[in-house]
Amino acid sequence: MAMNRETKRMLQRQGSVDADGSPTRQKRQTSAPRPQEKEKRTSPGQFIREVRSELRKVAWPTRGEVVNYSLIVLVAIVIVTAYVAGLDFVFGEFVLNIFDE
Repeated sequence: MAMNRETKRMLQRQGSVDADGSPTRQKRQTSAPRPQEKEKRTSPGQFIREVRSELRKVAWPTRGEVVNYSLIVLVAIVIVTAYVAGLDFVFGEFVLNIFDE
């Protein structure tokens, strides 16, 4: 196993390798692959019941929170749009002035 000194010393402290750098642990034995078991499908009714039970666990925002967050997003969109439009206008005028001469 090729490794540098630091790695070798760290692995020795952990007990993973001995003094000459060979592994001290045996490799895991892989188990025989199990035959694929056919997974039982849930019925549509069971699926709907599980979805509804999961949706009950969600912490839904109040109407006031939704309104506040929506207004914040809309204001941010207006500000960013105005900023980009302003930059577009300034750079457009700049380029037109350069090539208009």
